[in-house]
Amino acid sequence: MFVAPDPGRARLRNASRAVIGVALAVAVAELCGLSLVASITGGLAALLALFTVTDATVRAQRVTTALLPAAGFPVLALATTLHGVPLARDAVFVAVVFAGVYARRWGVRGHALGIFAFMNFFITQFLHARPGQLPELYAAVGLALLAAGAVRFVLWPIERRVPPAAVPPAAPGTGLARPTTRQAFQATAACAVALGIGQALSEDRWYWAVGTAWWIFVNTASRGETLVRGFRRVLGTVFGIGAGLLIAIPLNGAPAPTAVLVALCVFGIFYTAAVSYSWMMLAVTVMAGLLYGLLGVLHPGLLVLRLEQTAVGAVCAGLAVILVLPVTTHATNDMWIQRALRCVRTCTAEAAARLAGSPVADPAPHAAQLELFLGRVRLSLAPLVHPLSPYRGRKARARRVLALLDECAVEVRGLVAVAADPDASHDARLAAACWRVEAAVEALLTPEAALLTPEAERAAESEPRPTATAVHPARAASGPALAHLHGLERLLAQLDGPLRSASRSPLVGA
Repeated sequence: MFVAPDPGRARLRNASRAVIGVALAVAVAELCGLSLVASITGGLAALLALFTVTDATVRAQRVTTALLPAAGFPVLALATTLHGVPLARDAVFVAVVFAGVYARRWGVRGHALGIFAFMNFFITQFLHARPGQLPELYAAVGLALLAAGAVRFVLWPIERRVPPAAVPPAAPGTGLARPTTRQAFQATAACAVALGIGQALSEDRWYWAVGTAWWIFVNTASRGETLVRGFRRVLGTVFGIGAGLLIAIPLNGAPAPTAVLVALCVFGIFYTAAVSYSWMMLAVTVMAGLLYGLLGVLHPGLLVLRLEQTAVGAVCAGLAVILVLPVTTHATNDMWIQRALRCVRTCTAEAAARLAGSPVADPAPHAAQLELFLGRVRLSLAPLVHPLSPYRGRKARARRVLALLDECAVEVRGLVAVAADPDASHDARLAAACWRVEAAVEALLTPEAALLTPEAERAAESEPRPTATAVHPARAASGPALAHLHGLERLLAQLDGPLRSASRSPLVGA
């Protein structure tokens, strides 16, 4: 929880840069004499631009950032114009939900544009923006995107030195089996129901239920993942509301301390997003309370209503993912574990080639992608390792798999660091050790190694478990690279057990 790895301090750098980008966007809006509502809109737009644009190249990131107004400005116009026409506003909001999720089929760019469009509608409801404010909202968003772009691409171009890792794509599928199509229908159903129930609870603050349902579907791929994400969102909101009662209400909108705490919340959102959804939601909830304080509408009852709306959105998302085109968890487990193992193999081969003198081999991008794959593995296995999971056998195996894969990542990072040393010398034993690592990965990826699935466990109970070829450690090597390769051999051999062996626990599809 507190010692999650941060290779190259990437999360620390991104979080610090986000604070600078959001602060600059707000400062520019204030210097231009825009209203408080416009300044907050600009700050949130900058946050979204820095958070959602994750293209694999800097050039592509620039293009996506430049396209954000095309997705956001029409939605801003519709949201403000229809503010006084509830039925039309609600219908358009639901349509924006569907389009925003459906756009994810076009990769990370469609994902970013869809989120930006949805959040522009959401922000206008949060701030109760009116049609007369539309020009300054456009100005605030435009200035915010310029500020965020200046910080990201000019003042602190982190990605120029360390290219961003490509976000791992999900399985494509066709028709209703396509993840983006399926999720578009699920999210639309969830948000439509959440909208109706949310308005029954409050005619002014119903949008939190819709926002909760929407964000629960971001970066999830199965029924189990979505349910766990909903639980974590509610948990983070509960603690965030507790913190808001202790922090935001006593401040009562005092500008200077509120600005400092909002900056800390922005840092927390970016720093914890990749490792803990609950911690991220705590930061989001505290920030929302602080912004309500700036707007002069904060009181304890509003925070309680926030929790109620969050619970409504989470329940609606859970029901939608169970009832509307559901997908079980075990197939997703297989896919992401296999991708992580293949990435370990690629990193090993690239590092060995680099140590052998290849001028083009570079394991660093693959090591960064391994971190992304491991994040997806943690997300897909979250339903199995959750404290409330009743399946003790599968829970123990899943935890063992996560622990061993994390240790593999440590060895890979060490190997990459050694390979990056220009003085590192080639050892003839590296090729043999690399081959053994590749062979160990292949042994785990054989068709009969169905990973963490109920079907595999039932089959293993009725048939003799295949024995993987033992990976005998090579004789002790003096070089650090060999030490890391031998560590990978050992860990991959240990993975054979939890990935293949049967559990005595009763099993069902998660």
